[in-house]
Amino acid sequence: MLYPVPAVLVTVADREGNSNIFTVAWAGTICTNPPMLSISVRPERHSYHMMKETGEFVVNLTTESMAWATDYCGVRSGRDVDKWKETGLTPEKANVVNVPVIKESPVNIECRVVKVEELGSHHMFIADVVNVQADDRYLSGETGKFELADAEPLVYLHGGYFELGKKIGKFGWSVEKKKRRR
Repeated sequence: MLYPVPAVLVTVADREGNSNIFTVAWAGTICTNPPMLSISVRPERHSYHMMKETGEFVVNLTTESMAWATDYCGVRSGRDVDKWKETGLTPEKANVVNVPVIKESPVNIECRVVKVEELGSHHMFIADVVNVQADDRYLSGETGKFELADAEPLVYLHGGYFELGKKIGKFGWSVEKKKRRR
């Protein structure tokens, strides 16, 4: 019941270079220094064994325009279909890992597995972030800050996909001192 969660597309490849895309809603940051994240995956998923074999994967953030592909990659198995072909998503070479990134994604997070926790229905892949690619279309011209909200990120909420709503505050705004008018 901890919702909403990011709806991300994870890309994997086996040692022969066969790749697949699958949807994950259980993903999250777990450490800043060193940068680490986790994803939880069912062992029966087609991509599970690719990650176990190579120890690498890429978390590709999704956008509103990628909603159909995000759903498709979560309900179709790579055993049966070529998800790259069926979704029209574009594989590109990653900078560090031997797993393709999704060109259409605003952020690609390249990961190397450091530990797999077998928890029950899902196994948690704990990974070091070894590289991040971000689409410079979302860099603010004024500050140079990456504005992910401008990419219209997709979130998953209890069986549905949603876009984010309006911004209502920022970190620390509840304790900021009010500026005095002169």
